[in-house]
Amino acid sequence: MWMMVVFDLPVTEIEPRKAANRFRLFLKDLGFEMAQFSVYVRHTPGKEAIQSLLSKIEAALPAEGKIDILQFTDKQYERIISFRGRCRGPDKKAPNQYEMF
Repeated sequence: MWMMVVFDLPVTEIEPRKAANRFRLFLKDLGFEMAQFSVYVRHTPGKEAIQSLLSKIEAALPAEGKIDILQFTDKQYERIISFRGRCRGPDKKAPNQYEMF
């Protein structure tokens, strides 16, 4: 499963800008990767992990702004089509599962 956090936070005043930056750093500390400046994604092992992350994110929400959290499967993630300028980006791949022997 994948989790995507998309947000639009105010950055015109000093304090809201600091809150927005703290939120971005918080997401990175949770293991999210920046897809775009206000779009962060993370692969999770399943729905239980998503619920745990959701609770942590909810506790750290800034006072202002709009935050959306999307959940989708590995197959749906692989269907994302990306462009860099007018060139099509490489296909997305879900990370390999670790095997224990």
